[in-house]
Amino acid sequence: MTGAVVVRAGRFTARVERRVLVLTGCVVVLILGLGLLGLCSGASWASPAKVLSALTGNGGVVIREWRAPRVAAGLVFGVALGLAGAVFQNLTRNPMGSPDVIGLDAGAYTGALIAITVLAGTPGQLALSSVLGGAVAAAAVYLLSLGGGLSGLRLVVIGIAVNAVLTALNSWIVLRAELEVAIAAVGWSAGSLNGVGWADLGIPFSVVVVLLGWLAVRSRDVGQAGLGPELAVTTGVRLERLRLELVVVGVGLTSTVTAVAGPVAFIALAAPQIGRRLARSPGIPLLPAALTGAVLLQGADLVAQMLLAPVSLPVGVVSTAIGGCYLIWLLTKEVRRS
Repeated sequence: MTGAVVVRAGRFTARVERRVLVLTGCVVVLILGLGLLGLCSGASWASPAKVLSALTGNGGVVIREWRAPRVAAGLVFGVALGLAGAVFQNLTRNPMGSPDVIGLDAGAYTGALIAITVLAGTPGQLALSSVLGGAVAAAAVYLLSLGGGLSGLRLVVIGIAVNAVLTALNSWIVLRAELEVAIAAVGWSAGSLNGVGWADLGIPFSVVVVLLGWLAVRSRDVGQAGLGPELAVTTGVRLERLRLELVVVGVGLTSTVTAVAGPVAFIALAAPQIGRRLARSPGIPLLPAALTGAVLLQGADLVAQMLLAPVSLPVGVVSTAIGGCYLIWLLTKEVRRS
């Protein structure tokens, strides 16, 4: 299906490919279906009618207070991870340029570990420490990449090295911690939506919404940058400033998710590429990446709940298994291309 649709909202005008609109509609329906399945699933099955009744305030405390926050977190955090992956893959112009590959997840986890082992480990301390840890990791990768001229491949390779160093540091912190603290830290490191409640989601959701707003405003410049620096500069994009802003946004999205759910691996790596292939886009489009991230995280969390029911696995276990297969396929394809 070809052609484009012109979308106008006040002074804002954008051309959207008809295929992207159809894809968006289909994926939104899939997200709603996964959300309904998540609300119905649990220790006991709830019919869709019972779910609707609970959401309108007629009983159903378990659905409203336990299942609904988990479904909402899977949706919003999936969007955040998909966008974070798209941001860094546009920045590096490399399908391996993902927060969990170049060390940002590991840096956010380092900050969280410090909050857990040194401080009291309160939600506020976890959030702030995760953001600071991710920011320090991003600054290290960015500054080290500037040495020989900033390029996508150089940034990815240095990011992998920084990721390895931070992973070793995280293991050392856990080994030095007291047994109870170490067990809690290792369990949290798998990435999990178990036990997430509405009280945990207010600030993270607000941060994600603000960052989404910035990306919406700058989406055109992000798309131009993803097609190459020469094209971006000729169309009036201030590339160095945009790169710095993208790093800040990517760190904010990744660290916000890590502060609540722990480091959920491979969603940010896979979602942008799957979204790009579905949309048949030459760059990494933001909207398909965001929606694909939501589908992947929601789907992985449902599998984590059902695989060994009634025991609920951390979602990171499932996403890592899926992402590992995807990574093998991606590396094989890149080797064949080269």
